[in-house]
Amino acid sequence: MEYRIGDILTGKVTGVQPYGAFVMLDEHTQGLVHISECQHGYVKDTSDIFTVGQRVEVVILDIDEYTHKISLSLRALQAPPKLSKKRRRKHYWTSRKFHTGFAPIAAHLDGWVAEALEHLNEEATQK
Repeated sequence: MEYRIGDILTGKVTGVQPYGAFVMLDEHTQGLVHISECQHGYVKDTSDIFTVGQRVEVVILDIDEYTHKISLSLRALQAPPKLSKKRRRKHYWTSRKFHTGFAPIAAHLDGWVAEALEHLNEEATQK
């Protein structure tokens, strides 16, 4: 059978490894669901999700044209997790209330330059 990226298929788990699960798509074709494509979020152990003989619905993510290895995903078929308001909120590293631009740097620049020159002069006199 000829497969294409994006095909949604039902397969049978033939092997479970720490890095993912092998899924038989037909008598001659097998693909791998990598641990990162099992589900949304952290996966501690693939054997918590898969058992040998289990039937799973997967989508084809990639087919290597040279080796003909097929990458599969369960996660791509799942709805994304709902984020809390805290995780959805945009984070600003500076205060949005104050629009100071480069004014604080300009105000301190002369002092920083004088301090650096003084330090260089001290090093030069010690040599």
